[in-house]
Amino acid sequence: MALSSCLLAGAGARALPSPASLRLRLRRLRPPAVAAGPLPSAQPWRCGLRVCCASPSSPPPPAPPEEPTDYELLETTGNCDPLCSVDEVSSQYFEANYKPKSDLVKAFTIIAAALAGAAAINHSWVAANQDIAMALVFAMGYAGIIFEESLAFNKSGVGLLMAVCLWVIRSIGAPSTDVAVQELTQTTAEVSEIAFFLLGAMTIVEIVDAHQGFKLVTDNISTRNSKTLLWVVGIVTFFLSSILDNLTSTIVMVSLLRKLVPPSEYRKLLGAVVVIAANAGGAWTPIGDVTTTMLWIHGQITTLKTMQGLFIPSAVSLAVPLALMSLTSEANGSSQKSSSMLSSEQMAPRGQLVLAVGVGALVFVPVFKALTGLPPFMGMLLGLGILWILTDAIHYGDSERQRLKVPQALSRIDTQGILFFLGILLSVGSLESAGILRQLANYLDANIPNADLIPSAIGVASAIIDNVPLVAATMGMYDLTSFPQDSDFWQLVAFCAGTGGSMLIIGSAAGVAFMGMEKVDFFWYFRKVSGFALAGYVAGIISYIAAQNLHPSLPTSLAEIPFIPGS
Repeated sequence: MALSSCLLAGAGARALPSPASLRLRLRRLRPPAVAAGPLPSAQPWRCGLRVCCASPSSPPPPAPPEEPTDYELLETTGNCDPLCSVDEVSSQYFEANYKPKSDLVKAFTIIAAALAGAAAINHSWVAANQDIAMALVFAMGYAGIIFEESLAFNKSGVGLLMAVCLWVIRSIGAPSTDVAVQELTQTTAEVSEIAFFLLGAMTIVEIVDAHQGFKLVTDNISTRNSKTLLWVVGIVTFFLSSILDNLTSTIVMVSLLRKLVPPSEYRKLLGAVVVIAANAGGAWTPIGDVTTTMLWIHGQITTLKTMQGLFIPSAVSLAVPLALMSLTSEANGSSQKSSSMLSSEQMAPRGQLVLAVGVGALVFVPVFKALTGLPPFMGMLLGLGILWILTDAIHYGDSERQRLKVPQALSRIDTQGILFFLGILLSVGSLESAGILRQLANYLDANIPNADLIPSAIGVASAIIDNVPLVAATMGMYDLTSFPQDSDFWQLVAFCAGTGGSMLIIGSAAGVAFMGMEKVDFFWYFRKVSGFALAGYVAGIISYIAAQNLHPSLPTSLAEIPFIPGS
C-alpha cells in the first residue's frame, strides 16, 4: 500500500502502472549499471525493493551507485505491505515472505480460543469453576499479548477480546447479573480516568511535536565529544521524560540522534542510553510513566512524596549505567561529525508559544488536582482545550497548516495503545472483582516475608512482561489498608515497574520504539546493555532503601508551597 500510495501521489489521477512499467521508470532514474555483486549490508531497503518490484523468476538487478533522486524514490517505495493483495506488487511480496509455520501457529491459536469459548458457553461449569475459567482466559490472552510478533495479532485486539470474555464469565459466576454490572460500572469509571488522561497527554505532545517545539531542546546539544555526548543525551532524556511520557521522549531523542550521529555501534549505544534514561526519568514524576500515573490517579502515591522519594533512586539508576558505558570502547571513540540536517528543519509558526503552553499544561495537572480536588484527567482535558483553541486561533484561515491543528493530531496519536490499556485494565478489574487477586496477595504474603521483595520481583518481571498489567494486578492485590498512601511499598512499585523494563529491549514501550526505529537486535541489546541496566536497577533500589533509612526531608521553603502538600 505504501508503494501504491507513493505512485498515486506522483501520478495524480492516472492509473497505477504495471510492475513492468514500474521497473522501466526506475531504470530511467538510475545511472548505467555497474558490475553485479553482493548487496551492501548497509542498504537493506534496496533489497526489499527488488523483492517487491521484480518478478520471482528474474535475477536481481545490479546495485547502482548512490544518487539523491534514486535514494529518495527507492527509500520511499520500498515498504510494501505484506497484507495488501490489491495489486501485483504487494502480492509478489506476500508470496516471497509467506511463512506456513506462522499460519499453523495462528490456526492452532484460533482453534484453542474457539474451544475455550465453547467451554465458556457451558454456564453450569463456568458458574461452578469461575476462578479456573477466568485464570485460563487471562493466561491465554496474556500469551497472545506476549507473543504478539510471532502470532501477528495486535495486542490491543487481544486485550479487548480478553476483557470482554472475562467479564462475561464474571457475569455468569457472580451471585447475580446486577452485581456484575455494578462491578463493571465501577471498574469502567476508574479505567476511563486513565484512558482520558492518556488521550489528552498524547494529543498535547503530538501538537507540540508537529510545531517542532522540541527543536528548542535538541538545538542546544552541540557537543561532539563521545563521552560528553553520552552523558548529555542521558541527562536531557531523563528530564524530558519526567514531563513527557517515556515513549514520546524516546522517539524525540532517537530522531535527534539519527541526525547527530552517523549509523554506528556508538549510535546504538546512545539509543540504549535514551531507553534507560527515559524509563528512569518517567519513574519519579506522576506524569512521566503510565504505571506511575495509574498509581497516582488511584491514590497510592502523591506528587510531592513521589518526587521526593524517587528522584535520587531514579538518578542513580541512570548514573550507574552511564558511568559503566563511559568505559566501553564505543564511548571512547573519535569525536562525532555534526550533521546539517538539524539546521534544515524549521520550527512552525508560533512554535515557541505552542511549546510553552503545551509543557505548561502538562506541568499544571498536579497543581489543578491539588487546587480543585478533581481527578487529574480533568486538568489534562483543560490543557488540551486551551491548546486546541490556541492552535485554531493562530492558524486561522491557512489551509496549509491543517496538520498543525488538534483534529490532525488526534489522527496521529497512538489510539491502539490507549485501547490496549483499556483492555488490560478492564481484564484486571474483572479478576479483582472475582477475588482472584486477593487470593494471590494472601499467597504472596504467606510465602514472601519481606514486602520489599515483591516490588523488586515486579520490576524484574516487567523486563519480560508488560508493566501495565503487572502494576494493575498489584493495585488489585493490595489496597490502601494493606499499604497506606505513599508507603515504601507503593514507592518501590512505581520505581521498579518503571526502571525494570530497561533490562531487556522488549521490557518497555521505549525499548520497543528504539528497537523499531534503529533496527536493533534483541541479542545485541542483551549483550551490550542489559548488564548495565541491571546494575542501575539494583543500585537504584539500594539507594532508595538507604535514603528511607536516613529519612531525608525537603527544605522548609519547598514544603511550605501552598498548592503542593497532599497533591
